Amino acid sequence: MYAVVKTGGKQYKVTVGEKLKVEQIPAELDSQIELTEVLMIADGESVKVGAPFIEGAKVTAKVVAHGRGEKIRIFKMRRRKHYQKRQGHRQNFTQIEIVAIA
Repeated sequence: MYAVVKTGGKQYKVTVGEKLKVEQIPAELDSQIELTEVLMIADGESVKVGAPFIEGAKVTAKVVAHGRGEKIRIFKMRRRKHYQKRQGHRQNFTQIEIVAIA
């Protein structure tokens, strides 16, 4: 059984017991959160697809950790114009573990 959920502007295919990193969610560690924007649920041969979301469906997850991703370096340059710009970025994330799909 798996589901496709939307969180943080992205879509994720999740199964029970899976850990994944999503955009930062304001929640305490070891707390339960509910992802209600479920786009699809597949259980064997039966598949439910929402328009855009499945009504009454939810995915329960446990917050495992908060952190920051790898540093991304941004470098902009215009040749022959004496223009160079360096910038860095680290995106915050929340690691969750899927507990149940309902």
